[in-house]
This record gives sequence, structure tokens and C-alpha cells, in this order.
Amino acid sequence: MEDDENGQDALAAIAARHRIAAEEVRPIPSGVANHVYLLGDHMVLRIPRAEAFVADLVKEAVVIPAARRAGVRTPEVITFDDTRSEMNVPYMVLGRAPGVDLAQLELSETAAQKVLHQVGRELAKLHRLSPTAPPATATATATATTMELPDVPVDRAAEDPRSLVARLLAYGYLDASAARWLTEWFDQLSEHLPAEPQQTLVHGDIAPQNLLVSPGTTDLTGIVDWGDAQWADPATEFAKFPLRAVPAMLDGYRGQQGDPGDPGDRIETAEDPPARTHAWEARVLWHHLHWALGRLTDPVPRPGERHWTAPPASRLLSILRFFAAAPPAPWSALAQPVR
Repeated sequence: MEDDENGQDALAAIAARHRIAAEEVRPIPSGVANHVYLLGDHMVLRIPRAEAFVADLVKEAVVIPAARRAGVRTPEVITFDDTRSEMNVPYMVLGRAPGVDLAQLELSETAAQKVLHQVGRELAKLHRLSPTAPPATATATATATTMELPDVPVDRAAEDPRSLVARLLAYGYLDASAARWLTEWFDQLSEHLPAEPQQTLVHGDIAPQNLLVSPGTTDLTGIVDWGDAQWADPATEFAKFPLRAVPAMLDGYRGQQGDPGDPGDRIETAEDPPARTHAWEARVLWHHLHWALGRLTDPVPRPGERHWTAPPASRLLSILRFFAAAPPAPWSALAQPVR
């Protein structure tokens, strides 16, 4: 849907409802699902590109307020209009968080670590939320804040990636040596996976372009674009960031759970990641490998899309480089299969 399809009159009418002049409606870089406009300097208008993306916007209308109630930094929903009186799809007006998205910044290692640590802290707040009626395979915990969000889907158990490896071998995408190597990885990682991981609310697309940062202070000012939110294993949340960024995120995640010496500051998640085991590192690596392998049959680059779309070979190479560069413990304890 192009700007003229949205209709200048409709855009002007929406702006006027929010006391914004028509000339202050400005398009900005958008994602796959929505056209995005600035309404003046303090609001953002999001309009689905097609009917297929409307359900995601409906979902965001309930997820964003829930995330804000949990203390997550994300702009507020000012208006969600699903009357279709202005145009043929619903639209949403949000407050505008200050800053620019992380994908646009070239930060020093120290500054990047600071941002990633904050991202982990925000995810820990979000992951306190679990479904009111968890799936039969999940185990409810006393630390979870349960709620009902009817428009949020439940992530059903994915296939075992070892079955995917076998299929890729049979189809000729992998040779026997690579298939054995990957299977050994998954065998080792599986020892650290919970039999029934607790599902929590996840953002579903934690990637640099969805993280707003103040360039001057490197403070995280907001997490945006909640269209992929779902109830899922919280370890999936770390799969879309390069693996080298994950240790800082996990440090922040664990830190937000509170300093053991200061119980009053503790913020619990639905499933506390054990700080002195390899469980979370193994689960994150499991999802990284599975994510890359799942794209081997569709490795077409998408250079115009604003998310990390590195081909699967690059994803696998990034994992190898991470371990080749002497990763911090406990990650290094997981490296045996690549030696």
C-alpha cells in the first residue's frame, strides 16, 4: 500500500484528530508489516500494508499495554482505531520514544555492552508474564504474573532440529560430516533443555532495528514493533541477535532478577535462569542453530528488509567465530563439539 493508497485526506484527518497539521505527517523507514509515519514530533502512526497484517496490529493493541504494566520501556498506545472509518484497515497511534534504532548506530564495544545489558533487563520484566491458562505441558510457577491476552498466539513445540538435520542431509543441503557435527551439537545441548519449558510473553523480534537508543547517553529508550509477540519459551527471545551480543543480554537479564545481596530489589521472571549452570546458554545456542538450519532451504537474501537476514551459512559461521574467539564461561564449556 503506497502513500497515495493510504490517502492524503485520510492521513490528514487522522493527524487533525491528534491536533497535528497535515504537513507534519512524514513517512519514516518501515518494516514488512506496516507503513509508519511521524505525526509531528511526539507521535507515530502505523498502518498495516495489507489485510494479512491487521491481526498483528490487533495483537499489539493488547500486548503493548500489558508490557507497559510490567514496566517494560515501550511507547504507549494513544489510539487504536479499528472502525475502518478513515481507511480500509485499522491504524494505531503511539507515543514516540526519543532516540534512534540501534541498527543505525556505530557504538564502541563498551557502549554496545551497556545497551545490550539494558535490553536483557527489559526482557526479564517482560518474561514475568505467563498465560492465565498455560498449555497442559507447561508447569505453572508461583513467580509468574498470569494474564489472559486472547489475541496472542501460543508457540507450539517445534520439531526436534535433529530431525531437520536428517531431512537436510537426505535432500542434499548437508553432507554426512556436517550432519554428524550438527547432530553432536544438538545431542550435547539437549542435556540442558528443560523437559517442559515454562511459556512466557515474548516480544518475538528482538533485533537492532526494534531497539531505540539515545545516541548521547546510550540509554535504551524503548522496545518497539510487537507484531510477533507470542507465548513461548523465553530462550527464543535471544535468537535474532548475533551470538556475540547474547552474553551481555543474559548478564542484564540475570541482573534484573536482583542482586542476591539485596533481596528487596529482586524482580523474578516466570522461569528464573540459573546463574551458575549452562542451561540458558545451551538453550540460546539451540535456537540459533535451529533458526539458521531452518532457512537453508530458503536462503534468498532480503536486503531491503529491516531485520537481521543474514543467510544461514553466515549464521553458522558467526557461531563458529564466537567460539573461536575464546567466549566467556559458561559458553566455553559448550564448545566441545567444534574442536
